Amino acid sequence: MSVIRHDWTSQEILDIYNKPLMELLYEAASVHREYHDPNTVQVSTLLSIKTGGCPEDCGYCPQAARYHTDIEGNDLMSVQQVKAQALRAKASGSSRVCMGAAWRNVKDGPEFDNVLEMVRTINKLEMEVCCTLGMITENQAQRLAEAGLYAYNHNLDTSEEYYKEVISTRGYEDRLQTIDNVRKTNVTVCSGGIIGMGEKAADRAGMLVALAKLSPQPESVPINALVAVDGTPMEDQTPVEIWDMIRMVATTRIVMPQTQVRLSAGRTEMSREGQAMCFFAGANSIFAGDKLLTTPNPDVNQDMEMFKKLGLNPQKPFVKKAQPDTVEAENSKFEAKGEKPKWSRPEHVIEKNEFAKQKGKEALLNK
Repeated sequence: MSVIRHDWTSQEILDIYNKPLMELLYEAASVHREYHDPNTVQVSTLLSIKTGGCPEDCGYCPQAARYHTDIEGNDLMSVQQVKAQALRAKASGSSRVCMGAAWRNVKDGPEFDNVLEMVRTINKLEMEVCCTLGMITENQAQRLAEAGLYAYNHNLDTSEEYYKEVISTRGYEDRLQTIDNVRKTNVTVCSGGIIGMGEKAADRAGMLVALAKLSPQPESVPINALVAVDGTPMEDQTPVEIWDMIRMVATTRIVMPQTQVRLSAGRTEMSREGQAMCFFAGANSIFAGDKLLTTPNPDVNQDMEMFKKLGLNPQKPFVKKAQPDTVEAENSKFEAKGEKPKWSRPEHVIEKNEFAKQKGKEALLNK
């Protein structure tokens, strides 16, 4: 079996990333077969339970309130709405529901209580439940775990060095602290990033170094291709080439053998042949449904047709880890503390983010 390493250097990972493609694919596929069924891919559904109005300035995100995009915001969905969507996802072949809310960080109160009830409801449907809600404290992580949360997503996005070129409203250490808070529970960690934001290959390697250093390494790592949205600071970024996605998936598989590598945003721009090469290189999870939070995604029927052609089978829930128990609210050992943690606000100036913000203001005035 391949050795699980936490001491990868950026240069070692770059050397893997830059290997001749056929050699890279062979090595990645060999590692993949040591730890995973190569013909099984998890199908997940990503649901935006609260859209838009986020106070952050992430350069890639159309949900940032400061940018003028065509995203329609909505308040937090009801538990019944979420249950209906989860049942629909289950019927279409998904084994996991990932709920995303456009928050900087979780705040104790009625909205978080409703999210906890959503987690309980979906777990009882015998589906894996994942949440991505921003930064969370240890107590909030414990409350999610009690409710039956299977995974918490908190992406590093990119390398620590390039992070400062993308986001100015929060620090990299906050991302790592949130992951550490999740690790103090029985909830699995989902953390990855985005390529195609203008970063160099060294930044892609740097992100993998940071993820590989975590002990244990994340149970799942999403690899996203930037979807450039009009109105965001990155609206003019050239789409990342499929070869970059294949290399990134393969490198991630070699560096983190046990991890589920998630082929995430940007699949609408990928051919079936390109996606097939990503699966061969070690990707064993996709998001299904017509949207990934706010950006386009292939139709689930198209995905099932692709699976049939490739001989792939959807992964059943709780294969990698047993289903967590659900503790009802009235029996919870963890109560809301009304915490007000001091998450960092570096607020250095990123010129393209400021330009997009000003452009957004002007667009609103001219409405």
